[in-house]
Amino acid sequence: MSHLDPERMALLAIGENAEDGERSHLDDCPQCAAELDELAFAVSVGRSTVDVGEWETPPERVWEGILADISAPRADPPAEPPAASGAASAPAASAPAPPATPPAAPSSPAAGAGSPPPRGRTRMLFTLAASVALLLVIVGIGVAVRPSQPVEVAAASLDAFPAHPGARGSATVIETDDRERVVRVTLDADADTGEGSREVWLITADATALVSLGTLEGSEGTFPIPPDIDIDEYVLLDVSLEPEDGDPQHSGDSIVRGELRAA
Repeated sequence: MSHLDPERMALLAIGENAEDGERSHLDDCPQCAAELDELAFAVSVGRSTVDVGEWETPPERVWEGILADISAPRADPPAEPPAASGAASAPAASAPAPPATPPAAPSSPAAGAGSPPPRGRTRMLFTLAASVALLLVIVGIGVAVRPSQPVEVAAASLDAFPAHPGARGSATVIETDDRERVVRVTLDADADTGEGSREVWLITADATALVSLGTLEGSEGTFPIPPDIDIDEYVLLDVSLEPEDGDPQHSGDSIVRGELRAA
């Protein structure tokens, strides 16, 4: 019986759909079915390493050992034992004369002209399986160590309060690659905001709860959002003018405020 091409088997192992003829062959050929299972197992091992985190590079001798094992010639099977000495003493006349030309072995249409011998095929499949698994590991390492990009999750336009008509600003909530959230605030305030510091707050929609994120120095700043703060509840971002009186509460003098909306 002919067998599936090893390269085609590798493609099937990594998920390519089998054609009708290939499916039929796998149903009827235990050898190809078993080889495909082995390749699929190698692929699953490679894929299972995608999320393991950081990797250590194996010593060069590991790869040298693998290559040496794959490339090493296999010993030929032992020769048939010699015939018993008694057989040699039989009269030569009693043995039939060998034909002048050995008869050709009958050809088998199921043998498949392009199929490698069983031992060479096994080594080829092993090499393909190792290559597929190594490729998946390398891809997995790239995914594991590649930093994800920061994502904008919410934004607000900050509008001025009546006491500060020339002020305006913006706020953007960013989720960083380590899953932390920060808010970037910019403020373009009028020159006459009065004496004091400008403090950034998150406030609930009904103004019954608020949390200070810090003091805005200059016209922009980035502030971490506490992990226990749900920005679906604390939807208002406020910048207030705070007197230097040591009171940590909101002064009631807001410069700008805006509602955070999902990006």
